[in-house]
Amino acid sequence: MNIEFCPNCSSTEYVKSGIIKKRQRFKCKKCGYYFTVNKIGKQIDSYYVNKALQLYLEGLSYREIERILGVSHVSIINWVKKYNIKRPYSFEYHSTYKILNAQELAKYFTDNKNLIGAGVVVTELGDKYMLIRWERFKE
Repeated sequence: MNIEFCPNCSSTEYVKSGIIKKRQRFKCKKCGYYFTVNKIGKQIDSYYVNKALQLYLEGLSYREIERILGVSHVSIINWVKKYNIKRPYSFEYHSTYKILNAQELAKYFTDNKNLIGAGVVVTELGDKYMLIRWERFKE
């Protein structure tokens, strides 16, 4: 990784100054500040971020999303806070979900009783499909 400038004074004059915790250390010639190369960190694909936020808006809990996508529920909570996502609040409807393969999904839609009285959204999850269904609470 290339260092462009000192993070303390923005000077481009620095020299190598040893290795700390297997990372190259540098010393700024102008201000004497010691610094190391920034960690890259673990990046999660934006597909999973979008999918997690979409599932959150569909009414799934953080733990359910964690089990489906394999991403930590804490990460999902942080994304919801970061992007300021507000879930619509409704007592009239509740959502249920199923994870199906292509044949099971086709079989599900051939039965008319599955199509009446509820809203349905299908979203892909790798080689499987998630079917989210909203039903009105029965009184």
